[in-house]
Amino acid sequence: MAEVKKCKTKDCKRPYRAKGYCNVHYKLWRQGELGKGRYKTCSQESCKKPMGKRGLCEAHYEAWLKSRKTAVAVAEAAPAAS
Repeated sequence: MAEVKKCKTKDCKRPYRAKGYCNVHYKLWRQGELGKGRYKTCSQESCKKPMGKRGLCEAHYEAWLKSRKTAVAVAEAAPAAS
């Protein structure tokens, strides 16, 4: 008879489901709460959304881009006022 695979999480005796984890730990892994996540995440603190451009999620990238555009506009307007 074949041996039933067990979850690879320490002290877990539940049967294997996928990626080496049981149902409970597999769900945590998919949510990015267990070890190495399934995808790279945003570099902003406490943001677990998937990483897009420049190491940021889509929302943080758009905010960064907007702040950069306003900074450029202010810098261009400043010499004209002098």
